[in-house]
Amino acid sequence: MRYIYIILLTGICNFTYGQKSTSTNKQAQKFYDQASQSASYKFYDKAIEQLKQAISLDTSFIASHQQLGDIYRKLNDFKNAKLSYKKVLELDIEFLPLTYFGLAESELNTGDYENALVHFKKYATYPLLETSKKMVQKYIDDCIFSLQSIKNPVTYQPKNLGSGINTKEQEYLPVITADEKLLIFTRQANRNEDFFSSIKIDSNWLVSQSLSKNINTTLYNEGAQCISPDGMYMFFTGCNRPDGLGRCDIYLSKREGKNWSAPFNIGGPVNTPGWESQPSLTADGKTLFFVSTRPGGIGGYDIWKSDLKTDGAWTFPKNLGPEINTVYDEQSPFIHADGQTLYFSSNGWPGLGNKDIYVSRKDSSGKIWSKPKNLGFPINTFGEESGLTISSDGKTAFFASDQKGGFGGLDIYSFELPAPLRPGKVTFVKGNVVDADTKEILDAKIQIINLNTNQVVFDDVSDRETGEFLATMAIGGKFGLNVSKDNYLFFSENFSLDNASNNKPFHIQVPLQKIKVGGMVILNNIFFETNKFNLLSESKVELQQLINFLNLNSNISIEIGGHTDDVGNDKSNLILSENRAKTVYIYLISNKILPSRLSYKGYGETKALNDNKTEEARKNNRRTEFKIIKN
Repeated sequence: MRYIYIILLTGICNFTYGQKSTSTNKQAQKFYDQASQSASYKFYDKAIEQLKQAISLDTSFIASHQQLGDIYRKLNDFKNAKLSYKKVLELDIEFLPLTYFGLAESELNTGDYENALVHFKKYATYPLLETSKKMVQKYIDDCIFSLQSIKNPVTYQPKNLGSGINTKEQEYLPVITADEKLLIFTRQANRNEDFFSSIKIDSNWLVSQSLSKNINTTLYNEGAQCISPDGMYMFFTGCNRPDGLGRCDIYLSKREGKNWSAPFNIGGPVNTPGWESQPSLTADGKTLFFVSTRPGGIGGYDIWKSDLKTDGAWTFPKNLGPEINTVYDEQSPFIHADGQTLYFSSNGWPGLGNKDIYVSRKDSSGKIWSKPKNLGFPINTFGEESGLTISSDGKTAFFASDQKGGFGGLDIYSFELPAPLRPGKVTFVKGNVVDADTKEILDAKIQIINLNTNQVVFDDVSDRETGEFLATMAIGGKFGLNVSKDNYLFFSENFSLDNASNNKPFHIQVPLQKIKVGGMVILNNIFFETNKFNLLSESKVELQQLINFLNLNSNISIEIGGHTDDVGNDKSNLILSENRAKTVYIYLISNKILPSRLSYKGYGETKALNDNKTEEARKNNRRTEFKIIKN
């Protein structure tokens, strides 16, 4: 927050500059007095014209130059502010200490870091309040950091996303799905903000369309959004709405086929009578990061987080603390799909002026954030940088800028993110769920479990109109996929992501079989020790899935079958497969499944699915499955 700057600016227009605040030219003095009154009512354009008239009548009227510089600076017209302050120093280098501060701040905000450093140091020689000393030292640190950053630039080649997305209007705040096929952004036209979306075909973005009449309105602005990696849920900021709790609140909408549901206010404790905005959701949908001015913060705008409870409510938000937030402003959080890497904008950490973009990562404990790292020059400049989104593979960044050569105003660009600034590697699994016999699209429950921790990392339902689902997974470890629907056999699959270089997406078709005698399910997420029949802990989630299925369908009986590859002799393979099937049988009985509903059998290598010529083929043959024998 610029509250310290505002303190220094408050009352500027009524400031008495001593004897030199008057002019011997009565008409010039009259214009100056009128300008002071105009400025006190915030009629700054009028005050500027009156001061210019005063200066034209008395070019040495130093107070008019000072006040003109102060107003320009207040309006963020730093280029003209510099000219006015330099004129003050030409007339009298000791006229007012704040002249040096105003000039230095204007130089900092136009990228003139060397001169800004000189003038901030000069201003620091005057007697200052403690708060002013801290602020000036922060600015000095910014100048030193900026000069060093310019000497060590990072690779940066922004690319305009083209006419499918960008127009003569303002386009900004892009967010993208994990498969990089859908982009949603904000467009401002005639002072109204609405959401638009574009679909990527090959390498081109199609002409964008208004997102949905259920979300876009003519009465209110919609903006500052985030979407879940699968593109199914969108959180966004709505301000001054009838159902709002405060000035700006966070809302949620769900994609339903090609349209979106009517949004609803997610309520307290996330939203308050204050200001909540700029949501960012973790890939598992369980943690929401956002910006708020609520009491208990560290600065003006702080980044907070709230966790989703099992009943669908949100926990009381926690401030991210001094590892992220400063006494100034932190905004535009973006938590990457790896769940460990946070990008945000700030004017509190050492930067190149205004707001810069930073990255911070959780430590090995997953609890402490590292010291934020500035993304460097020229990604960051003396202007304001914010609203960065990173692709799921961590290679591409999307942002808005008003660079030359665009289509007009702010356009949306992308650039390749330098390797040291990238998040952890993730990949995604994308699939469709259909009826195995009719090919009818199904809305089924999708769960992905980290088999190393038995933690559910994705829990949702496939789209009822398309059957699609998409979930991200961090590289490192094993993941199980379970798909289930009432009156159908469940489906299971697993993905091994231990190889850090393997981040190729998984695409899968999920055919669900209706429950009937003879129906069979391969239990891909039941694991045993090599050449043994001891269950590994990673099997617990799949076994619980089977238990739930049997409890839900109490009229069916199943046979558990064990299978091996052709390594070893036939007899030992038969014994191993039967012992493995028996182990599952015993586990189910111990979890209160009636023995009369269960049987088991070992088939050894007699019913191979593949030819056993490769390790992958042999792996597929080593399996546990169940078959419905009575319904």
